[in-house]
Amino acid sequence: MLVLLHTSAVHVPAFDALRDAGHPGVTLRHVVAEELLARARAEGPEAVAAEVGAVLAPAVAEGAGAVLCTCSTIGEVAERAGAALGVPVLRADRPMAEAAAATGRVVVVATVESTLGPTAELIREAAAGQALDLRTVLVEGAWERFEAGDMDGYLERVVAAVDAVTDSAEGGVVVLAQASMAGAAERIRSAVPVLTGPRTGLAAAVAAATAAR
Repeated sequence: MLVLLHTSAVHVPAFDALRDAGHPGVTLRHVVAEELLARARAEGPEAVAAEVGAVLAPAVAEGAGAVLCTCSTIGEVAERAGAALGVPVLRADRPMAEAAAATGRVVVVATVESTLGPTAELIREAAAGQALDLRTVLVEGAWERFEAGDMDGYLERVVAAVDAVTDSAEGGVVVLAQASMAGAAERIRSAVPVLTGPRTGLAAAVAAATAAR
């Protein structure tokens, strides 16, 4: 069994669909804790470090082989919780960050400001000291649309933001930092590659859960 930690219920059907398409037969156990993101945005990710472990413990006790955190804001503290939980805890955005860092030129686009720092730091870590041109862009007004349930308006804001930074990303990639933004990739017509985390993150977590059997 693979446990997925979400900070929005909107990710449940999205990851179920990715499982059905690429990993049929894998059992997913979804844990939704919206309060973790709310507090992390207000006080910083470290403020929820202890809570992440407490939220995940009951699901892990049911026999999880691994945990996938789908929230970029709390990804780092979730990874650290793995030591106490006794199972690997993976960040959904790590494979994406590694692929982005390899290009040497990255524009990180996010709709929540608290995501920019953790994502940029993850990409710098993946670059391992190699030359890296990294920019961050916050999509103003998009998150309010997400919270209002206007997913179409939310994704269109993301698309417009990516279109506006295409020139500065030429020769590199654009990273959509949050799982909630992944749907925008299908609407973007930019020649610059656009990376998202859910598909590759899920694949890595499934591999980890399988290895733990």
